[in-house]
Parts: sequence; structure tokens; C-alpha cells
Amino acid sequence: MSTLEEHIDVGVPVDTAWDGLHRVENYPRFVAGVRDAHTEAGGRARLDVEADGETRQFAAEVSDRGDERVMEWRTTGAPELTGSFSLQPIDGNHTRVQARLEYDPDTIRETFGGPRGFAQANAIERLVRSDLEHFKEYVELER
Repeated sequence: MSTLEEHIDVGVPVDTAWDGLHRVENYPRFVAGVRDAHTEAGGRARLDVEADGETRQFAAEVSDRGDERVMEWRTTGAPELTGSFSLQPIDGNHTRVQARLEYDPDTIRETFGGPRGFAQANAIERLVRSDLEHFKEYVELER
């Protein structure tokens, strides 16, 4: 398994950023490839993701450690992915959003297409960085 960690500072209070992460239906606005997303009962979410010219449906279990401002998730089928978002207040109007993703590079390539090896790792890093930048824009505009 490979682990990727990226962070971004957003210009909103921690509660605003936390609420933005929990609006799963708005994920298409800031997560690349997500065409539709919604929550289901029992802490589950379903996302329709377009990748490599195909749309696939993914289910995930989501859990919170609200007192710590950590949201963890894992897919419930293939591909096996796990991740988390951790929020840390910088001051009253700024928050650091830390994203962590654990994945098997071969499984990602088989599922979503794309390059192998180092090129793939760079592509995933760019994608996560871009998603965080889009989240920043989204949450700051919704404020």
C-alpha cells in the first residue's frame, strides 16, 4: 500500500470546513471525476465516478471522530481505498485541511487507468492537490 498526505489552509473557521466536508451531495463541485454523490443510511455514501471514459459506482463507509475533527472513510468494494480528512484550526477564521489516502498503485491503475510507477504517483498527488484547491474555493465561496 502507498500513502499520500496533502494539506491546504482554507480561509474559513473549522466548523465551516467541517460542514463542507459533510455535504457529500456537493462533492461533484470539488472532487475530480465525481458526477453524483449522496449519503445513505448507516454512515454510508455512494459516488458515481467517471474515470478512463467509464462511469463506476463506489460505496464507502464514513465515520467521524467529531471531537477530534477527523472524518475517516473506506470503500466497501473494489478498489480498496481508505482515507481521512483531519481539520485543525489555525485561528478563528482559518483551518488546515489534511487529506490522507492509502491505496494500492496497481489496483488504482487497473480501476482508473493511467500510467505506472512514479508517473502514477505524481498523477495521484496532482489530483489530490487539485481536489483540495477546489475544496478551498468551494468552502470559501459558500461561507
